[in-house]
Amino acid sequence: MTSSPVEQLLGRSHALGADPRNTNYAGGNASAKGTATDPVTGSDVELMWVKGSGGDLGTLTAEGLAVLRLDRLRALTGVYPGVEREDEMVAAFDHCAFGKGGAAPSIDTAMHGLVEAAHVDHLHPDAGIAIATAADGEELTRAIFGDRVAWVPWRRPGFQLGLDIAAIKRDNPQAIGVILGGHGITAWGATSQECEANSLEIIRTAEAYIAEHGRPDPLGAVIHPPVEPAVRHARAAELFPLVRGLCSTDAPQVGHYTDSPEVLDFLARAGHPRLAALGTSCPDHFLRTKVRPMVLDLPPDAPLQQVADRLRELHAAYRTEYAAYYDRHAGPDSPPMRGADPAIVLVPGIGMFSFGKDKQTARVAGEFYVNAINVMRGAEALSSYAPIDEAEKFRIEYWELEEAKLRRMPAPKPLATRVALVTGGGSGIGAATARRLAAEGACVVVADRDLGAAEKVAAEIAAGAHRPGDRAVAVRADVTSEEEVAEAVRQAVLAFGGVDLVVNNAGLSLSRSLLETTLADWDLQHGVMARGSFLVSRETARVMIDQGMGGDIVYISSKNSVFAGPDNLAYGAAKADQAHQVRLLAAELGQHGIRVNGVNPDGVVRGSGIFASGWGANRAAVYGVEEEKLGEFYAQRTLLKREVLPEHIAAAVFALTGGELSLTTGLHVPVDGGVAAAFLR
Repeated sequence: MTSSPVEQLLGRSHALGADPRNTNYAGGNASAKGTATDPVTGSDVELMWVKGSGGDLGTLTAEGLAVLRLDRLRALTGVYPGVEREDEMVAAFDHCAFGKGGAAPSIDTAMHGLVEAAHVDHLHPDAGIAIATAADGEELTRAIFGDRVAWVPWRRPGFQLGLDIAAIKRDNPQAIGVILGGHGITAWGATSQECEANSLEIIRTAEAYIAEHGRPDPLGAVIHPPVEPAVRHARAAELFPLVRGLCSTDAPQVGHYTDSPEVLDFLARAGHPRLAALGTSCPDHFLRTKVRPMVLDLPPDAPLQQVADRLRELHAAYRTEYAAYYDRHAGPDSPPMRGADPAIVLVPGIGMFSFGKDKQTARVAGEFYVNAINVMRGAEALSSYAPIDEAEKFRIEYWELEEAKLRRMPAPKPLATRVALVTGGGSGIGAATARRLAAEGACVVVADRDLGAAEKVAAEIAAGAHRPGDRAVAVRADVTSEEEVAEAVRQAVLAFGGVDLVVNNAGLSLSRSLLETTLADWDLQHGVMARGSFLVSRETARVMIDQGMGGDIVYISSKNSVFAGPDNLAYGAAKADQAHQVRLLAAELGQHGIRVNGVNPDGVVRGSGIFASGWGANRAAVYGVEEEKLGEFYAQRTLLKREVLPEHIAAAVFALTGGELSLTTGLHVPVDGGVAAAFLR
């Protein structure tokens, strides 16, 4: 059975988008034309389905398509006011829409609609952009492709570019596509299969030509060999909080670390400072990476303090230079400067730190800079890299249409940009807290002695994410071990750039009378709760201080920290230790903008790892009730007569950290249903 144009389009999009050699995440677009029945007239109408603004080819769905009437879209040529006012045509696309819903049409819609071909692809392959950004790109296009592929000089995406490509297609019937100067490629075909084949022919031919004719060391000689992996990752973890704090001067950012072979080789070569200073070229690249990165100009073996001091100097210079760039090109109607911090920071021998409003944005920015590195290498192999000029970059970076796209984005969640580390996150209160913080926008590090349990919670949080690690990661951490705590924090830093919110939740309990309590019982409970909280707070406070962004530390203490119950000496004393750590650290860390608070639950029976491991049976025996009725027993002794659940504790953690209590520190919040004997005094 013949598939519909939409099915053909989605299949082609997924095939092309699955291979990063063809296009980058959320880059490029594809379209298909066909007929459908007009529900008003009952007659056939010509339509075009095209990937909407902001979508991704590899994961495109029918809901991500804009659907337009071709007759109305092509009729816009009759009212086109000229290139100086071409941006007005984007609003006109809305009047060409067919049916209800559909994605917002992108700026490339005219390219697809005006080209007389049933199927059109516009892609950003590294090899294609390498030709497009070579100083003699037009001559290379002719030498590589003959008359099968035409050259289009740089023009900002828009209605006029669509007219230009349509004219080339009309005047060159033998052509299968074009190289767009400074930008990418466009290909077409009478069928979806032909269009895909033509796109791949352009990409693979460019790749083969660069491989066969390119210089062997286009980026220059090796001057900074990469550092050995273990040392490299340790140095990256040391630097990342500082770099993240610097790059969050204007707005908090999440980070991503990349030490892929492409990045390390680029930074090892003598040519990387010159090429990095030229900036990226393809609009999709520099919209995410900014016009150029910040590059450390010290060797990999430079002392840590010297590197830190130099990064601060370079960051200040970058901000000054970026503000000057804005002032050079901004006009009366330009949007305000969005921020002067770099999105990409390159450290020779160590790798690349990329930043964004969330983990996916930070990761994608890094992926785009890897694309840019591949483009530079390809262009330098054949010619010299010559990106579009700075003024054109500014026109796109501060394009009103891009500004409008930003305005359409949903408001950030309360904990967006924050990185949370939850100990004991594999079950009970910790798991509920990890889920709640993630639901409120945080990136979450689920730490637990049981790595399998932590991985299960992290997987639940990450369900549906484009990349699971964009939302949550799991780490093993026995909080009694100084080494394991330090390693867990290091993994959190490498995953997201730092730590902003810590929940000291790991705990256990043994119900013993004084005479039955052994030294091992005492040491175990104090080791996990008193010592463990101290170790976690110390390691994460170091990161927060290096970031200079403030932070939150929350202790899950207990009503038993202030309430004296029977057969509970070791547990109650350890919880009292935690409770006083809250006060002590609030007093000490306030100068760094770090707030320290606590939550005092009553017994949380349901979903609790502690109660399931024998504590529940012991407490039930102490109080003379059946174990399965222990939660009900606890509830009945409270003022509100309600059982405390893990979700209630998670809600208290969010209340303390979600922004509404920004001037609160040193507080203990009871979540016990109202136990009068545990009222704080």
